[in-house]
Amino acid sequence: MTDQTDKDTLEAMRHLTREIEKLNSHRFIAIQNSPRRMILFQFGRGLAFGLGSVLGATLLVSLITWWLAQFEFLPIIGDWMAVLADEFERATGTTGGSSSDINQSTQ
Repeated sequence: MTDQTDKDTLEAMRHLTREIEKLNSHRFIAIQNSPRRMILFQFGRGLAFGLGSVLGATLLVSLITWWLAQFEFLPIIGDWMAVLADEFERATGTTGGSSSDINQSTQ
């Protein structure tokens, strides 16, 4: 009986050894074991997060600004958005009918 138990224990240990070898060869463990690789990985991760945050915020703010610009009939928001649209046009150098022309014609 102990002979069979010893064989089972030995086989379980071999299986466990193979699994640990597979785990140690995994890319995540290789990165964690090297401080240089871990720093580079975290730096790249931070760059990707920062870029995604900036692009997402830019898109969100531009969509909200465009949406609010559609409310020119509201006195406060419309005037404020007209000034903001004029500033955008002046900054980008685009020409055309400005929002102040629209507001002056409605007053």
